[in-house]
Amino acid sequence: MILRDEGAGDVDAIRALTARAFAGMPYSDGSEPAIVDRLRAAGALTLSLVAEEAGLVVGHVAFSPVTVTDGSTGWYGLGPISVAPERQGQGIGSALVREGFARLKALGAAGCVLVGDPGYYGRFGLSTGPALTYDGAPPEYFMHVAFSQVYATGGVSYHPAFYG
Repeated sequence: MILRDEGAGDVDAIRALTARAFAGMPYSDGSEPAIVDRLRAAGALTLSLVAEEAGLVVGHVAFSPVTVTDGSTGWYGLGPISVAPERQGQGIGSALVREGFARLKALGAAGCVLVGDPGYYGRFGLSTGPALTYDGAPPEYFMHVAFSQVYATGGVSYHPAFYG
């Protein structure tokens, strides 16, 4: 498996993969492929990584800037993240998250937030807590991790591409 930056020829494969990965999920409204497209169109995909195997895109993760009400900069949102349904549970998503975090740190990012399952994302150092909040999800699913000693506090807003 190769982890690499998204290329121009990957757009359709990412859109199809994201649609398949989120199809039928109770927490999905089906907008995830459009979110990635809108982030790309807005120039807001700070990182867009794919996992490729045998020439096929089997995983994708997007990272985009978020706004924190305390004015902190350098914070990013993870998501959407997609893995081909038949390949889930094989470490592809974990590899994408780890690679994404390493690249964000290399860019000097302050931290990352996401809405997700604490049982899964806790393994990457993400945790819930009152320092950062997001009105779009229950607090037990809004997670964050700081990459430095400077921690943000306040409300988080995702890029407008998340909202259509």
